[in-house]
Amino acid sequence: MRGLASDRTLLLSAALGCIASAAVTVAWCASMSSLPGMAMPGGWTMSMAWMRMPGQGWPGAAATFAGMWTVMMIAMMLPVLVPMLLRYRRAIYSSDVGALTWRVAAGYFALWILAGLLAFPPGVALAELAMREPAVSRAAPLASAVVLLLAGAWQLSAWKARQLECCRDTIDCCRPPRVTARAAWRHGFDLGVRCLRCCAPLTAALFALGVMDPVAMLVVTAGVSLERLAPRGERVARVIGCGLLLAGLLGALGALE
Repeated sequence: MRGLASDRTLLLSAALGCIASAAVTVAWCASMSSLPGMAMPGGWTMSMAWMRMPGQGWPGAAATFAGMWTVMMIAMMLPVLVPMLLRYRRAIYSSDVGALTWRVAAGYFALWILAGLLAFPPGVALAELAMREPAVSRAAPLASAVVLLLAGAWQLSAWKARQLECCRDTIDCCRPPRVTARAAWRHGFDLGVRCLRCCAPLTAALFALGVMDPVAMLVVTAGVSLERLAPRGERVARVIGCGLLLAGLLGALGALE
């Protein structure tokens, strides 16, 4: 009974965390959309995620991006993390299982935060290059379409199928969990690495579509959750891959007109 009660506590906490992070993400996106974006040659608008606010230095801009990225990732990835946390709880025997579970979650999201911080400098560099060079800006829609095409092909690959099978079918996806605080954090970090590898095509598509675009975030969140949790997730993954290919093809045709 105690195990069931603690599982319910975890599920309730995760649901509240997901709702809260989703609400913050929506509010943040709304505030960003209220700011005037920069119209770019090629018929697109530069996202404020890659730009500094007036009077803001680059450390502040990086901190702002990290905050947006963190709450967005919690909202997007918490639904697929919860089953892994439940499996972890049932695989270990410790009176400190609750604290260990939260350390696993902390390690998991630490990987995703690190990924966002690593993506920020090249994103800013490309944005500044597009602002300085009109030819680069005009090529951006076609480049985004190419990324979608590559993401679709990646989604349909045997490599993706192996990563998805690991995330769906094994107990911990990485290594047998050990009952120490450091091992729990490392276990969560390793889960994050595997999860990032599995989600790489959809993450690439998110950057191509707009990292702070609400519709893109909703579509990617639904795709990640369905391919992991649906009864025939491998088929869902292939459907998503075909959808990315179609979106990339339509985007390329539009960019070449």
